[in-house]
Amino acid sequence: MRRIALTGTPGTGKTTVSDLLDDRTGIDVVHLNDVVREESLFEERDVERDSLVADLDAVEAWLRERERNREDASSGGGSDGGTGSGDDRDVLVDSHLSHLLDAAQVIVLRCHPEALKARLRERGGESEASIAENAESEALDVILAEAVERRGEGSVWEIDTTDRTPEAVADDVAAAIAGELEPRVGIVDFVEYL
Repeated sequence: MRRIALTGTPGTGKTTVSDLLDDRTGIDVVHLNDVVREESLFEERDVERDSLVADLDAVEAWLRERERNREDASSGGGSDGGTGSGDDRDVLVDSHLSHLLDAAQVIVLRCHPEALKARLRERGGESEASIAENAESEALDVILAEAVERRGEGSVWEIDTTDRTPEAVADDVAAAIAGELEPRVGIVDFVEYL
């Protein structure tokens, strides 16, 4: 079982793509933002951004415990009656924070800042200040840079979602996970937005 981080600025398509992969491939998807909220794995609430500040140590501990339970079940030590029919599927962790956790590979979804702003406005729930901050972060490659710094270029796949269907993006993500697509960074440049 491998842990794969599916990350990117909010609005790049992580949840849509991870849901497609869950349906198509049966990969074990963890929507980390939901887990942080539901399991109270946060340090504080950022009132200005109306968001939770995740406790990454607590998140990592939660993921490791979940993985241990799945490994125990698949080795016959779990609740499956010793049949060894547990769950040893790869785990896809979907979140704009997942690249900050341990992962075998990191897939960073990217989107042109103008398209990103339109997506965030369409889905609602974000202030104009938050939308502008996310667009600027995307133009500056913030998440990609963090992922490369933590994992190295050989473990990071950058995939542009701008003007592409979720199905096409999911195909690329599936190819990266299957080893059919070489690691790649620096293929997207949105600096002209600034």
